[in-house]
Amino acid sequence: MEVRGAILNTRFKRMAFFQNFAVAGLFLFTSFSSFGQVQATLDTTSIRIGEELTYTMIVEADTTDLVVFPEGQQFLPMEVIESYKLDTILNNSRYRFIKKYGLTQFDSGRYQIPAQRVIINNKQFKTDTMTVEVRDVLVDTTKQKMFTIKDKIDVDSPPFDFLKLLLWLLPILALIGAVAYIFFRRKKLREAQEEDLPPYEEAIDALHKLDDSQLLIQNKSKEYYSILTEIVKRYLDREVDDMALESTTDELIERLSAHKKLGHFDFDATMIKDLELVLKRADLVKFAKMQQASGQLEADRRTLELIINDTHEAIPEPTEEELLEDELYKEEQYKKRIRKNWMIAIGSILIAGLFAIAIGIGVYGYSAVRDFVFGNDMRELQEDRWVKSEYGIPSVIMETPEVLIRVPMEYEENEQAAIKSTDAFAYGSLTDDLYIMVNTIQYNSEQKIDPDATIEAGLNKIELGGASNFIVKKDAFETPNGIAGVRAIGTFNIKKGSGFREQEYQYVVFGQPGALQQVVIVNNKQNLYAKQIVERIINSLEIELTQGEK
Repeated sequence: MEVRGAILNTRFKRMAFFQNFAVAGLFLFTSFSSFGQVQATLDTTSIRIGEELTYTMIVEADTTDLVVFPEGQQFLPMEVIESYKLDTILNNSRYRFIKKYGLTQFDSGRYQIPAQRVIINNKQFKTDTMTVEVRDVLVDTTKQKMFTIKDKIDVDSPPFDFLKLLLWLLPILALIGAVAYIFFRRKKLREAQEEDLPPYEEAIDALHKLDDSQLLIQNKSKEYYSILTEIVKRYLDREVDDMALESTTDELIERLSAHKKLGHFDFDATMIKDLELVLKRADLVKFAKMQQASGQLEADRRTLELIINDTHEAIPEPTEEELLEDELYKEEQYKKRIRKNWMIAIGSILIAGLFAIAIGIGVYGYSAVRDFVFGNDMRELQEDRWVKSEYGIPSVIMETPEVLIRVPMEYEENEQAAIKSTDAFAYGSLTDDLYIMVNTIQYNSEQKIDPDATIEAGLNKIELGGASNFIVKKDAFETPNGIAGVRAIGTFNIKKGSGFREQEYQYVVFGQPGALQQVVIVNNKQNLYAKQIVERIINSLEIELTQGEK
């Protein structure tokens, strides 16, 4: 029994060993698979203080997988100075995600970048920890001479920015103009409302305003009679005789008597006589400087109010035709006032705009003002934030105002057979003010690339796209990091609308063992901002070398 128990115990131990071994193997396989999906690399493990290093994460996943990369300051003690846009490459029905981070540190020493977590479909994957050395910037004082601190120098003040001042002044002036317009508009409306009062109401209202004045208390007989006689004459001018305001006292009395005789108005003879006495007394005060007692002034005021009341009663009611004509006349006058106000407002705006444009042209030139007023797409692209991205394998690194979009490429059958993989990215079209195209090709073998033949074939494709009258000049090209290539520059004509446009182009080719990288940039020859964009793109161009070239 003891022997049998020992045998059974030995069997159980063996089974447990194999079971643990299987679990460990499964765990090891799973760990290897997980890390196989996520890779992390550094472009260098040693930098100077403040220098940028690039931390690259590469994730391979299915097209339906949801991938979440780390964001924010997840790389402490290293500082993230920029999180670059995600680059996506489709390879054999799987996506290859490339995410880059710019890291730095401002203290010397050895630092460890912690393991980073990438989430794929709610499952976490970790990268390895990495060590980075940050070196001090050494200065050799035997070669670098030391100098004393220089004295301060006076710097000229920057030129006065008239356009900025104008942009501040225009809203202020517009606000002041709007307030002034509203104020004077309300004043005119009040005056118009007073003018629109019927003659009788207007006269009575004017008499009440005269009563409220201080002219009687101040014993100003001349001013009092001037206002009083104008009130009654204005009433008669509007209701009885349109020459009343321009007539002398004798002329007015004579015209009123004529109206009575002709039967136009049923005036009382006593009323006409009382009016004559008051007007002649007023003439003596106004022209002969005769003073009257305040009691006489008040009596004459009551007399004229009675005359206005009697005249109002003596005037027959207007017919419907007369009322309609009066209403049409008022409506026409109102429309005239509206048109006049609109013309004044539009004229003021036009004058202010022309004045501002003239100042802008004098300070900044015609082109700058034209682009500011009407807009310029190339200027907006040139002044907006640019994007630095990598395109294709082996990659072409460049700064562009917009991210290039992946586009399909067509090859002949014999060309397709020699190609292992290819990528193409573009922005715009050949007829636009700016066109950018990047194409990278990996060949099945390390065949030699003929740059001249590649450029010739590329220009033929552009010609098939509608271009003509090519001018071609070839020269050697070198990127800022010293990678040599061949460039063709020149112009061609292409149909745009009903005419032809002259376009400039730069065609740059880099040939490596088993790989080809080419960049085509086309711009409108007449657009200054497009030329500046092309120059900046060319100056930012960098090329990734294949293993055979490194």
